[in-house]
Amino acid sequence: MDQINFLNISFLDILDIVLVAVLLFYIFKLIRGTAAINIFIGIAIIYLIWKLTQALEMELLSDILGKFLGGGFIALIIVFQQEIRKFLLMVGSTNIASKKGILKHLKFFKTELAANNHIDDIVSFCDEMSKIKTGVLIVLKKNNSLEFVKMTGDPMRIQVNKPILKSIFYKNSPLHDGAIVVENDTITATRVILPIENTIEIPAHFGLRHRAGLGITTRTDALALIVSEESGQISYINNGAFILFEDISELTEIVKEDLS
Repeated sequence: MDQINFLNISFLDILDIVLVAVLLFYIFKLIRGTAAINIFIGIAIIYLIWKLTQALEMELLSDILGKFLGGGFIALIIVFQQEIRKFLLMVGSTNIASKKGILKHLKFFKTELAANNHIDDIVSFCDEMSKIKTGVLIVLKKNNSLEFVKMTGDPMRIQVNKPILKSIFYKNSPLHDGAIVVENDTITATRVILPIENTIEIPAHFGLRHRAGLGITTRTDALALIVSEESGQISYINNGAFILFEDISELTEIVKEDLS
């Protein structure tokens, strides 16, 4: 009896499948909740149909789909340019080899708990600032490195609490201009200059704070909380998408969930 070839699975075959699965997982994380997810699903369906037509030896349809996928590669780079940029930044900023990176992955639940404890203070502070119409821009780090923006401001290492936040964003404070960066429960930089996003259309009454929040969230996986100095409106930006909030408890839960 002839040996069944498809059962001869080597270690490299398993490794290949695992690496593809990991790649697809990170791609899904980057585009989840955006319009790009629908495009990605459509491409995946077309690719599966193409492989099926190849297996069934449907040469004409297979040739058409193959040319479509091959010729659309450049178009995909244009469509997914923000996601590709964010993915490359994520890969380049990964620090798994360091002791700190290893401990972070091994102590995932402890890190998650610590990352969420300070959110109540931050959101409550934003609510207070919205009532007196004081401008606020807070960047919450997730996985991607923010060193490229932190270097534009003043380094700091102090635990997050409302009195500290009030002293930073007090209108006459020298630290009021720019953004602050929060990593876990620690403020690591103040007066940070963020990249401005000009390619996304936003309402005219939104100013530079909102464009800066868009800029950092489209280039990294960071989150941004903004209080408008003109209207006092609280905005939450994740992956370049605006959410305007009135319910503070709902905002707190959403930010905690996204950070987790």
